Amino acid sequence: MLSRKLGPEDLRRLETGPIERKSHGQTSAKSSLPGPLSTVAVDFAGVTKSYGNKAVVDELSFSVASGECFGLLGPNGAGKSTIARMLLGMTCPDAGTITVLGVPVPARARLARRGIGVVPQFDNLDQEFTVRENLLVFGRYFGMSTRQSEAVIPSLLEFARLERKADARVSELSGGMKRCLTMARALINDPQLIVMDEPTTGLDPHARHLIWERLRALLACGKTIILTTHFMEEAERLCDRLCVLERGRNIAEGRPQALIDEHIGCQVMEIYGGDPHELHSLVKPHSQRIEISGETLYCYGPDPDQVRTQLQERAGLRLLLRPANLEDVFLRLTGREMEE
Repeated sequence: MLSRKLGPEDLRRLETGPIERKSHGQTSAKSSLPGPLSTVAVDFAGVTKSYGNKAVVDELSFSVASGECFGLLGPNGAGKSTIARMLLGMTCPDAGTITVLGVPVPARARLARRGIGVVPQFDNLDQEFTVRENLLVFGRYFGMSTRQSEAVIPSLLEFARLERKADARVSELSGGMKRCLTMARALINDPQLIVMDEPTTGLDPHARHLIWERLRALLACGKTIILTTHFMEEAERLCDRLCVLERGRNIAEGRPQALIDEHIGCQVMEIYGGDPHELHSLVKPHSQRIEISGETLYCYGPDPDQVRTQLQERAGLRLLLRPANLEDVFLRLTGREMEE
């Protein structure tokens, strides 16, 4: 359940402006976890995991503060899901140490999991059970009685906006509704930490924005979220800080805008419709830096009008001027696009 119930004023803030969050050191009490919680919810130190001769996670280090949304951003195969599995104690690292909610993992993973809610990449709801029954069954995994689960289910249904679907079978729900139910299920034990593995993969834009709104609501209640994603917009909108992953390595870490300012720091001109290698020599004098990916030429610099003027007589070209984003950061650091 939520540490406090969201009222009308909370929902209005979600729709109209930035959220005032609880401080990172403020967490709800959890008698099942030992001692007062540190301001560090998760700590990875020099963690490595290999399968055969391939290092899926390579000497990875990062820390997550209590109450923040921390993103693990990278393409498929970057190691995001393996990191999530190690955090939960489901996969053992070959080297390094992992601490979650003040306890070592995997040594005491069962204890740590009492304070964690998990939203897996793919929904694993029971299709033949109703919405309410799915929540009841999941509560039993945490030793909750039917009475205890029934006491929190109304607030979870309200959070997921599924009050009118409580008695509907999961098979009758839309993809967005199923995702909201999976999120609500992860909150049944009032976790301090929520791990979300690609929470909006496969959803349409409307459902994706609904999930983002619900994530902001959790942050407003002081929850700590670890979000794995390959959607740059998702990371920029939701994450306080993030780690950019490339083949299991932490290649950049910080606040989204700070990373953009540090590695790009300017507007980007995308050029399509011609041979990018031929165009390279034309725009080079007017660009601070140029990247080529596939058929696209990316020009970085403070004065894109000079690039536009240089190319205005070239037929068939399409030019797109936009602010720099995390995709540009990833391309700058790795030489390839996020979706490759």
